[in-house]
Amino acid sequence: MAEMDASQFSLISLEDELTCSICLSTFDCPVTIPCGHNFCQDCLLATWKDSYSCPQCRTHFPTKPELKKNTVLSTVAETFSLRTSKSEASLTAEESKGEKEDVIRCDTCMEAEASQTCLTCMASFCEEHLRPHRENPTYRLHQLGQPLRDLSERICPDHHKLMELFCSQHSRPICSLCLQQVHKGCSFISPEEQRNLKETDLMGKLGLLDGKITKNENVVIQIGVMQDKLKDSATNRKKALAAEYQQMRDMLARDEREALNAVDCELEGGQTKLKRLAKKLTENVDSMSKAREEIHSLLSQSQTLAFLQASFNLPPAVNFEPYTPQITLDSKKVAATQAFSALLKEHLTEVFKQPVEARPLILKPGLNTDIVASDAVTGSATASSGSTGSQPESEVTKPPKQRKPRSHSPGRPPIQPLFHPVRLPTYMEHAGWNPPQHPPGAFMGHPFMAGYRTNINTGILEPQWTGPGPQPKSGPKKKPQKQKPPQATEDNMGKRNQSMEDLLAFDGKDKPKGCTPADKSNETPETSDVSPNITSAEKRSELLKYGTVLTLDRKTAHKRIALSEGFTKATVSDEHTDYPDCPERFAVCSQVLASKGFSQGRHYWEVKLSSNNFIGVGLAYSSIDRKGPTSRLGRNAQSWCVEWFNVKLSAWYNSSETVLVNPNPKRIGVLLDCEEGTATFYNVADRAYPFHSFVFPFAEAVYPAFWIFSSGSTASLCKLQA
Repeated sequence: MAEMDASQFSLISLEDELTCSICLSTFDCPVTIPCGHNFCQDCLLATWKDSYSCPQCRTHFPTKPELKKNTVLSTVAETFSLRTSKSEASLTAEESKGEKEDVIRCDTCMEAEASQTCLTCMASFCEEHLRPHRENPTYRLHQLGQPLRDLSERICPDHHKLMELFCSQHSRPICSLCLQQVHKGCSFISPEEQRNLKETDLMGKLGLLDGKITKNENVVIQIGVMQDKLKDSATNRKKALAAEYQQMRDMLARDEREALNAVDCELEGGQTKLKRLAKKLTENVDSMSKAREEIHSLLSQSQTLAFLQASFNLPPAVNFEPYTPQITLDSKKVAATQAFSALLKEHLTEVFKQPVEARPLILKPGLNTDIVASDAVTGSATASSGSTGSQPESEVTKPPKQRKPRSHSPGRPPIQPLFHPVRLPTYMEHAGWNPPQHPPGAFMGHPFMAGYRTNINTGILEPQWTGPGPQPKSGPKKKPQKQKPPQATEDNMGKRNQSMEDLLAFDGKDKPKGCTPADKSNETPETSDVSPNITSAEKRSELLKYGTVLTLDRKTAHKRIALSEGFTKATVSDEHTDYPDCPERFAVCSQVLASKGFSQGRHYWEVKLSSNNFIGVGLAYSSIDRKGPTSRLGRNAQSWCVEWFNVKLSAWYNSSETVLVNPNPKRIGVLLDCEEGTATFYNVADRAYPFHSFVFPFAEAVYPAFWIFSSGSTASLCKLQA
């Protein structure tokens, strides 16, 4: 057998050599041509029609070669074919034998295939020998089942009886004697029930595995989509960065050209002056040279009578004193350009020494880098993608809402906030004045009305133009071509930069009108920008761990504020509510406090705003003034407030304002951390986006506080749900 296998193996190794290169089969009547290659005779003749050449080496024969059969190769090929056919036949026989062995035979005739197995007789029977079990009533109680190959597995090794029970406690099949002895008292079921339970359990696990596999496959698909989105986002960001840097290079190149042109102009002017002076001096030299020649001519005639009568006057050039002018290129414009380039280089050197994360705050202190950077990148990316025809960025870099005007910073003019006109009677009532006691125009002399006037046609309070020249027409302002120096700009626009918040500060004696941020140099602002550990969005579920239930305190509500929905909703209107007078009630500003204060732990609540044009959300000590002009949130040292005034968002504390980027939220979240001494305000959407944080010591319990100005506006305490 081993010898046959070895010979068969040696023939198989020669299979490539015994194959015709034309038909790719074993040689059939192989013939040899003059170049030494062998082919099947029929295959070779089929290729020889118009010319005679070797199909393998392409050797051309002028005439048809004489073909002779290669007897040795023919014998080897026939032997190989015979051995191959025998091996295939033996493999087929072994496979059929294996299939026959898998068939369960009848234990009676040992030939026919078994139809069923009797677990009582412990034997398998074909249909013919199974007839007694089907027809004879004696075998009626015998248990029949599917054919089983090895019945010894179902025999108890201890009692040699059929294991027709299953012990649930020991998880093994047992016989009836086992149940009476070793497994006495154990719970048991039939093997079929155990099989059904096992199948049910496995099917459940199979369903769980299928579900998990499907989820994992879906996540893999989503990860692939996310990778594509990240690639697109990276491409857009690279385009945006390239565009920004290209614009900076263009600006520097343009400024460089202007600086070089300034030097060239200065050089041309200096050279023109020098050429003009040189020309004048040359003309003077020529004039004086002619006069000298005339004098020499007269001296040569000194013996004549005409010499005695001659008169000679010196030319006017003699009176011009020649000088060398001191002309340099240090004009005001060139010197400023030189100084600017040096300072810009020094500033950029200092900026580039800092890490990238700190550079925006160096260029613009107080800047919210997350929102502004995302807005700038997505805006540039959208513009670049629009020019190339690509689609906008996906949700991975979803652009935030449009930013509102920011506060002015040193080095740029203040941005005039948009003014929302309010009719005089409504405004006066909101401010706490009683209109019947003040006839129209009587209040205009009040100190807090500086910078405003009344439109006699509409009766609306409007900003009053105090700058030089006529008042500009309404409408969109043109972008200034060139910014003025910060000092001059603040001096000229200090009065116009007053906002309506100053109108509500009745203590106009405390502050001069038109004060600029420089006037508050001695003050220490208590507000701060968002600390680095909360600059990224947080999961709302993490904040809800500290959720607390709040209600509004009816005793503190201003009479213009109506409370409803179980003291969780505050609405402001022009009509007063009949509240009894009490010391805790706000009498000037339409404000209300929560009924619960906090002095320790962490607490989180959310407020839904119907509109955020004139509304404030903040915190206050219980010692805050309730009756005086400084009772408004953020205008004293006992309260902190984030306030929307028209389109401007500001953070107020102790009459110090910090203008923020307006996220235009509909739901505000507040996280009060009494241990850390911080209060963080969030724009709540799909996640919680922090936009400002106060840091302050807790001198006493602090209460959630709300200020509502615009008639019809509401603020509702939300039920915290995940």
